[in-house]
Amino acid sequence: MENTPRHRAGRKEWTALAVLMLPLALVSMDVSVLYFAIPYISQDLQPSATQQLWILDMYGFVLAGLLITMGALGDRIGRRSLVLAGAALFGAASVAAAYAHTAELLIGVRALLGVGGAALIPSTLALIRNLFHDDKQRGKAVTLWTAVMTTGISLGPVVSGLLLEHFWWGSVFLINLPAMVLLFVLVPFLVPEFKSPKGEPFDLLSALLSLSAVLLVTYGIKEWARHGYEPVPAVAISSGVVLGFVFVRRQQRLPHPLIDLGLLGRRTFGGPVVANLLAMFATVGMAVFFTQYLQSVLGLSPFDAALWSLVPAAGVAIMAPAGAALAQRMDRAYVMGGGFLLSACGFLWLAQVRTDSALSFTLVGASVYAGGLVAAMTLANELALGAAPPDRAGSAAAVLESGQELGGALGMAILGTIGAAVYSRDMAGALPSGVPQAEAVRETLGGATAAAAQLPYGTAEAVLVAARGAFTHGMSIAAVGAAVVMAGAGLFSCTWLRGAGRTRRPAEAPADSRPATPA
Repeated sequence: MENTPRHRAGRKEWTALAVLMLPLALVSMDVSVLYFAIPYISQDLQPSATQQLWILDMYGFVLAGLLITMGALGDRIGRRSLVLAGAALFGAASVAAAYAHTAELLIGVRALLGVGGAALIPSTLALIRNLFHDDKQRGKAVTLWTAVMTTGISLGPVVSGLLLEHFWWGSVFLINLPAMVLLFVLVPFLVPEFKSPKGEPFDLLSALLSLSAVLLVTYGIKEWARHGYEPVPAVAISSGVVLGFVFVRRQQRLPHPLIDLGLLGRRTFGGPVVANLLAMFATVGMAVFFTQYLQSVLGLSPFDAALWSLVPAAGVAIMAPAGAALAQRMDRAYVMGGGFLLSACGFLWLAQVRTDSALSFTLVGASVYAGGLVAAMTLANELALGAAPPDRAGSAAAVLESGQELGGALGMAILGTIGAAVYSRDMAGALPSGVPQAEAVRETLGGATAAAAQLPYGTAEAVLVAARGAFTHGMSIAAVGAAVVMAGAGLFSCTWLRGAGRTRRPAEAPADSRPATPA
């Protein structure tokens, strides 16, 4: 159902969107911006191996854990207010991170950056629901939001590498300040305040339950992916699942829950959540292989690998707007399904990559799968956002983002485990006899590379050839697994979401078509 022309957004709304996209890009970049900075941080702050992992992971853990809480909080206190508060915290924490003098302080400040990022991400998506009431315009806005969010993660290492060539490691944090200042200056004039008119109370216990559940499950899955099965990650995942069950039961009983479980049960919202979860499963799960293949198999420097990893953004730039345009002419379920099937073809293309394959061959496959995935995710985001009532847009956006975080963690764990199993099996029969540190060589390509540096040339070359071949074989099998998941996602979209968003039940139409009331 099209909205009336009087609700079409003008220059002010599009300018507001452009202002909101800059901090969104920086928040997404912060996930990966430390990849090149870690050696410099290690030299300066001398963190332990465990502290180094927490410096990298703390931001993502806190961000994922607080998304639901921040989405619901924005619905209650106002999304513009939460964006400004998040920007203030993100800017202040960026300064503190740049000048941190101990590893412990940097870990704590990275947690504060995660709090600020969690305040910004769902609120920027929810504000699109409030600023753009016309279906076509909202689709374009969500396309831009999705492209910025996904591209920002790829830009992180590139921006980090450029800054570190000229400045000290703290500059990767200080780059956030100009965007946050711009946000503070322009948002009060461009973005009206939006919040739920119902004045619903905020349930602190539900917030603590959701935070604990997501943190424990995410931590457990990532540790499983990193080290395999161990008791601590297993207990963490089990505890997180139990707390998640308690959280859901509490939401069913509360008169004003943090998330609307009834909305999650609608196919126009729950379906896109599942689709995005599957998309991030494949995206994050294969990203680890792709980056390591460029560096450790093809021998590219980290910075060159980061630059080449931007090439798939060309597929995103073509397919995201093309998918949005097609969805105006045919059932979006088929367009989403086509995007997932296109990504499956890209993964099958990557399954043909070998150690001596041309870089261009690999980049074509990556561009195909990235373009198909982002096209499908854009339509899923737009469908879910349109299904959410304007006064619940913040919590709806947070559920979408939380599903993506869970999908990414699962993809890293499951596809990573598949690749590691193939690598270990291949190396068991290919490793030359008498190689020192054989156990480390059989476990990871990184271990093999480190061991080869201490071996005579002939033996080192034999180890590296075997390890690179085993890793590439593992990547190929993981790519086949990702292709199977994407084919399933395409089938799910074409069947479960067919007709969704084209026609709405009378009870749903007012929520989708009426403009939100500014506070």
